[in-house]
Amino acid sequence: MLDLSVIILTYNEERHIARSIDNVKRIAKQVYVVDSYSTDKTCDIAREHGAVVLQNKYVNQAQQFIWAMENCPIKTEWTMRMDADEYLTDELITELEEKVPLLPANVTGCMLPLMVKFLGKPLKHGKIHKIQILRLWRTGKAMMEQRWMDERCYVTEDEVVSMNNYFIDENLNGIHAWTQKHNNYANREIVAAYEGYWNDTVSGGNGLESRNREKGKYYKLPKFLRAFMYFFVRYICFGGFLDGKPGFIWATLQAYWYRYLIDAKIEEMEYYIGKNPTPQEMRTYFKERFNINVDK
Repeated sequence: MLDLSVIILTYNEERHIARSIDNVKRIAKQVYVVDSYSTDKTCDIAREHGAVVLQNKYVNQAQQFIWAMENCPIKTEWTMRMDADEYLTDELITELEEKVPLLPANVTGCMLPLMVKFLGKPLKHGKIHKIQILRLWRTGKAMMEQRWMDERCYVTEDEVVSMNNYFIDENLNGIHAWTQKHNNYANREIVAAYEGYWNDTVSGGNGLESRNREKGKYYKLPKFLRAFMYFFVRYICFGGFLDGKPGFIWATLQAYWYRYLIDAKIEEMEYYIGKNPTPQEMRTYFKERFNINVDK
């Protein structure tokens, strides 16, 4: 077992939370669940499985996790972030147990590779590059970006290393819940795009510069055409078709539900407030249409 604490953010995650807690307890001394006042049995299940539960009013994912880092009484050398629908593979658990205790003092973070599992199948293809995310760091040596979408943690000093084995994102709530969630993601993505998040400089590195660069290039492409190009590149050029029917459904949803929906909502916004709105006009629109207050 590692000298490790894990933070999991939740809201109505009764279907996932036991799996998530039991998985990380294999290597963690303590698990903290920071809940946004769930209306289901999430908190009860979390306590039953040995987690410490704290609750805080939700604004966005970034602010919630910053609150968690500031309020969870973490005493361990290492901290890990996990989402409720994620879990570590056996291979990654073994790798972490073997490597983390031997890391030199100047290594303050670990990048973990992500694998999505959809309809029971790991989606191994269709990626432009291997997705590596900072999910493990020396306590007190990381910060969370203040963003409305695609927020990531980054180390504030020294170096990071990358692990070879994967953690899995496998949501069990079904396509109905996926489309509802991504409808809200689309709103937040528009806020992020118009707030200029993809054009700013990222402190701390950790691969975030390339994320901003890729997103910035994507949003310079013509609306609607870029959704088609997203599908073509991911599914055809990078072999998403090799993942069979789950790969096809996933690529189609990502491109023609999520990415296309973003462009449709941008088109709607420009219809109501014009193509070159003032910052105040955008903020008013975000608040009235999406219930997002970017000043918080």
